[in-house]
Amino acid sequence: MSLPILDGRAAWIYEEANYDIDLIVGIKNIKITDLDELVKHTMASYDPAFVQSVSKGDLLIAADNFGYGHPHYPAMKAMRRLGIAGVIADSFSPGFFRGELAMGFPLVTCPGISEVVARGEHVRVDFERNVVINVDRNIELPVEPWSDTERSMIELGGLNPYLKARLARSAAGNLNAA
Repeated sequence: MSLPILDGRAAWIYEEANYDIDLIVGIKNIKITDLDELVKHTMASYDPAFVQSVSKGDLLIAADNFGYGHPHYPAMKAMRRLGIAGVIADSFSPGFFRGELAMGFPLVTCPGISEVVARGEHVRVDFERNVVINVDRNIELPVEPWSDTERSMIELGGLNPYLKARLARSAAGNLNAA
């Protein structure tokens, strides 16, 4: 397996520290379970044309402690449905970070990213060199590398596939020992 390619436009810049992701779809909409319906509300209070402006592979850029508050999943499910490939932030709320990685959604911690990217600019994550590149401005910033477990979860598509692979390896090891 390999890591996903994160190479796209910055679809949105969340400049506010401690951004509560429930605001992405609106707090009154977080109980909507129909993803197509939920997508219609995505970022509507910020930019009514946001949904139409997103392209598959786009990325979200955020300031400190992105995902603060209750780690509800509807907002990011809607973003994934739109084609958002990942989030690059100065830092993440720990509960949000763990929850989204467990869903197999790449979150890249890159202190300073919110200061060097503007909406619409081309951004690329180079996992081999552990840097984020603003291609338009030719700026590189180091990222905080994932642990081996976090990396495996992203490569395999989330916590459940990761645990299944681990159990399979463990079972194979036990069979070989017998």
